[in-house]
Amino acid sequence: MDRTERFYKIEKLLRQRKVASFAALQAELEVSPSTLKRDLDYLRTRLNAPIEWSRQAGGYRYAESAGLSDPAHELPGLWFSSSEIHALLTMQHLLAGLDTGGLLTPHVAPLMDRLNALLGSANNDAQEVRRRVRIIALANRPVRLGHFQTVGAALLQRKRLVLVYTAHGSGQTTEREVSPLRLVHYRENWYLDAWCHLRQGLRNFAVDAITEAHLLDTAAKEVSDAKLDALFGPSYGIFSGGRVQWARLHFTPERARWVASEQWHPQQQGKLQADGSYLLRIPYADHRELIMDILKHGTHCEVLGPASLRQAVGEEVEKMGMKYF
Repeated sequence: MDRTERFYKIEKLLRQRKVASFAALQAELEVSPSTLKRDLDYLRTRLNAPIEWSRQAGGYRYAESAGLSDPAHELPGLWFSSSEIHALLTMQHLLAGLDTGGLLTPHVAPLMDRLNALLGSANNDAQEVRRRVRIIALANRPVRLGHFQTVGAALLQRKRLVLVYTAHGSGQTTEREVSPLRLVHYRENWYLDAWCHLRQGLRNFAVDAITEAHLLDTAAKEVSDAKLDALFGPSYGIFSGGRVQWARLHFTPERARWVASEQWHPQQQGKLQADGSYLLRIPYADHRELIMDILKHGTHCEVLGPASLRQAVGEEVEKMGMKYF
């Protein structure tokens, strides 16, 4: 742990135990005696922490005259790693987005309070952290809270669902009986991986496209995680199924500086070229989402293969009245 973390841990130990010996502090912090001595000296002389050695108590403690909120004693603000701050703010964002109707407030409020306590540090409260750090959600589609609750209940109770579902792509509405297997939050939207008893196979459903959801008393069909991962895991994006192919994409040097540091897929293979361009190979089974990501790079991305993917991208470009290489 770094120095700031040690300061907070020392303070926590002294407040919890009232008295802590030098050996106990050293064992908890896993540092050398000289490091612990420097930390204690810095807390007392530079941060005004009222820590004293008590021969009678046999350890370090906070001076009895010091209050728990002594204004002269303030630890430096604790900061988070990029993954930690993203996780905390994203959890708040998800909770706030699901509770638009206020129905979950009694259940969500205690968790929100705990997240606020984690975000707040020193003299910076959670509101200040959120004001200074933004997580911008793009292209998220609202989910009906009642449907989300029904899907969640069926998922955990291992019961089947009857869904009335309107596909985003075709606009076709169908009624499906499904066995829910897992919920996935992907690119700001919720999806349900399920066994479809109408199609007799694994399918993926956008939760916001569910117009009706009814819980059945029938036990859900179970599918192993290995089978789910085999179907939904290897290919690119949320769409899955079919034979997995490998897309070969070539990015110009201007765009390579961005793409080389991005993760498009856990199994991707990328290589910078001598001229500064970038070659990227990624697995996919359904090209719909992949094409959208390719087109956002315009002429800075060329599809080298497979031929079917290059043709599909070319047809999309022609529809927009543009030339594609």
